[in-house]
Amino acid sequence: MKKLLLSTAVLLVLSLSFTSCRDAKKAESSVEDAVENVTETATDAVNDAVETTTDVVEATTDSIKKTATDVVKAAEDAVEETVDNATETATEAVNDATDAVNKKIKEVKTGN
Repeated sequence: MKKLLLSTAVLLVLSLSFTSCRDAKKAESSVEDAVENVTETATDAVNDAVETTTDVVEATTDSIKKTATDVVKAAEDAVEETVDNATETATEAVNDATDAVNKKIKEVKTGN
């Protein structure tokens, strides 16, 4: 983009300088105006590019923060579910063991 603008400025300067040899002062003024206009245009383009880049970076940062928050929440939910499942499984195992022990105690008491 920068090269394109500079090339355009050079071509504009060359074309303006060769069009009127009789009015040298007028041509100098036109060339200076053209260079000034091209410089302003280039500056505006660079400023717009910086602003757009800043907006994109901010949007990307917000998106990354949201994604990270979602990942952390999903991990918390998964850990909570795993703990709940492990607790339930352990409780069932303890209950099964208690039932088995009680059954054995009953068998020993009755002599069967």
